Amino acid sequence: MNVKKTLPAVALLFAAGAGMAQEYVDFVDPLMGTASTFEFSHGNTYPATARPWGVNFWSPQTGANGSGWMYTYADSVICGFRQTHQPSPWINDYGTFSVMPVSGELKIPACERGVPFRHENEKASPESYEVILENGVKTALTATRTGMIMEVAYPSAAGQYFVIDAMRGGCRIEIDQINRRVTGYVKNNHGGVPDNFANYFIMEFSHPVAEKGVMVNDSVMPGKMVGEHDRVCAYLRFLVPPGDRLTVRAASSFISPQQAELNFNREVAGRTFAETRLEARAEWNGLLGRIEVGGGTPEQQKTFYSCLYRTLLFPRELYEFDADSVPVYYSPYDGGIHEGYMYTDNGFWDTFRAVHPLFTLLYPEVTGRVVSSLLNAYDESGFMPEWASPGHRNCMIGNNSLSLITDAYAKGIRNFDTEKALKAMINQVEAQGPVTSSGRNGSKEYFEKGYLPYPDYPEATAKTLEYAYADWCLSQFASATGNADIADEYGITAYNYRNLFDARYGFMRARNRDGEWIEPFLPEEWGGPFTEGSSWHYTWSVMHDVEGLARLMGGHRAMEEKLDSMFAAPPAYNYGTYGFVIHEIAEMVALGMGQYAHGNQPVQHAIYLYDYIGAPWKAQYHSREVLERLYSAAPDGYCGDEDNGQTSAWYVFSAMGFYPACPGRTEYAIGSPLFDSVRLNLPGGKTFLITATGNGAGRPYIESARLNGKSFSRNYILHEEITAGGELKMKMSDKPNTDRGTEISAFPSSMTPLSEK
Repeated sequence: MNVKKTLPAVALLFAAGAGMAQEYVDFVDPLMGTASTFEFSHGNTYPATARPWGVNFWSPQTGANGSGWMYTYADSVICGFRQTHQPSPWINDYGTFSVMPVSGELKIPACERGVPFRHENEKASPESYEVILENGVKTALTATRTGMIMEVAYPSAAGQYFVIDAMRGGCRIEIDQINRRVTGYVKNNHGGVPDNFANYFIMEFSHPVAEKGVMVNDSVMPGKMVGEHDRVCAYLRFLVPPGDRLTVRAASSFISPQQAELNFNREVAGRTFAETRLEARAEWNGLLGRIEVGGGTPEQQKTFYSCLYRTLLFPRELYEFDADSVPVYYSPYDGGIHEGYMYTDNGFWDTFRAVHPLFTLLYPEVTGRVVSSLLNAYDESGFMPEWASPGHRNCMIGNNSLSLITDAYAKGIRNFDTEKALKAMINQVEAQGPVTSSGRNGSKEYFEKGYLPYPDYPEATAKTLEYAYADWCLSQFASATGNADIADEYGITAYNYRNLFDARYGFMRARNRDGEWIEPFLPEEWGGPFTEGSSWHYTWSVMHDVEGLARLMGGHRAMEEKLDSMFAAPPAYNYGTYGFVIHEIAEMVALGMGQYAHGNQPVQHAIYLYDYIGAPWKAQYHSREVLERLYSAAPDGYCGDEDNGQTSAWYVFSAMGFYPACPGRTEYAIGSPLFDSVRLNLPGGKTFLITATGNGAGRPYIESARLNGKSFSRNYILHEEITAGGELKMKMSDKPNTDRGTEISAFPSSMTPLSEK
């Protein structure tokens, strides 16, 4: 199938049979990645029906209330449809509630009201979710930014119930039978918010309420209209005529009941399911359509757009719009209401690598708002978030908020207060925040010693490496904004990675407070001084100075051999301080790619380091191998945690043929384009076209290339070369061109000046 030559914003993408056409959204499968468990992740996703970056998502719920595994493909019973804000099963949900149509006998508790379903009777897409349950109840829902519209068709007039479950953690439900409404609030947060946090909701029904009641904890109270406690459910009974459908409209707000009413009236009041679904479809098509792919297989096209859909879900917009359409938000940091933008549900340890660079390239309007959000959080808490859900959460490591700001500024996004940004960045690396993961854990020792000592600090080696990269980001930003002294200061500490490289082994290692290496050393040992990985994975975490790392290893050829050995080594492991085989270990072993663990983020850039040492054909080979082997548009379509879009964004970038190996620079390392053509519909009306002739399975190698008609032999392309518009033509082959890209002038840049070593 081939892409049409010209496509409008909400375009027909592919001709699919006689007289039928499909749009971008039709190639998305939200069930990709849902076949996951605690022991083994194929994505740890759920089928989110939502608007891009929406305030609220909706998903069928097959797991127990409180379980991070809300929907698992292997399950066969649906017990509710949940308004969810969950970014990860490991972080869990907050401000969540669920609804469930019940037919026949009234069953209220989640563990009792579940009804079997079959996957052939469900249809999941970004703009809607539909399912026919085994008891004959037909349910369809579509989402707005803050709300949803649901249609329910009951199989008979007997026992037409509807349950609203506010779950556990502090809630209130009130039934207004006359106006056919249910209102209330839910909390059930897992930390990181002030005491006044709540999600206020409104739910309105199309038909009169024939019977009502509440269940407080385990006590059912027929006829009662108000419930407030740790755990509350409400139930309603209807008399919907045969052939008719119950329509449920809902919206919510983190600001106030009044704002929830405003959201309700603006987004769902008086609107039909069909028109709301079409509006959602148009929004998704418009954003998915900023990238048009042609060629490849139908499976690869589905995988591409399914990954792009995942990338456009997080971070979540926490801001709403007041009566004057001014953006306002409840701050999860100080509990106040402020004008401006706020985003949440993102772990930058994952997403700084490719998600936010993708926004900066194709959705720069989002990046601008995200940076404003970071500075708003700094104003309200004294620190920028590193893992927010919805406020500061104690998860993961690093100061990667600095990467987002530096990358945005380097690529021309400058609609923010740079002086405030610099102050926030310096504070982020000099002070400890309200939780260990916010600010810099061990900043005093890091700056005094040039590394964090282990075991004084858990994950000390990984933290040191990430801090050195953050210091480079700070140095770059300071230099670009005219602060030379600050740039020089942090430019020095950006070299601190050197202090943990042991030339005897050729790996990054842990040192104790006295400077001695921690013994014994096993490069395959996970945990301890590392984060969800081993030295095999973190040794490559010097993306800002690949040339410097190569010199430590003995030069370009020595580093090339070291990279080769990562793929050739047996997938041996020692679970170290974890005490058991964590799912990331199991996933690495299952891949069969040696010590390369694509299912987790620290090593995902390593393939592209071949571009920095004159062996670009190996980046082409390995990136294509990962694209073809480790992803599919299926419930088991990921090889590890999807993680807020990062593993998806890797696929999106790599399938286009380039990757941001070092966010903060304007260079993208070249890989191997998966498709015959990729058209980027850039903001401002310009387009950039990538074509690959002679492409296909077994042909990952670039024989030659031309950029805007001129010979192109570099192993990188510049951001400004893409955003200016133009065309990159590649000729693909089944044999590597070992002469192309070997000159120093072809290498992406490093902090250490390039050499011939």
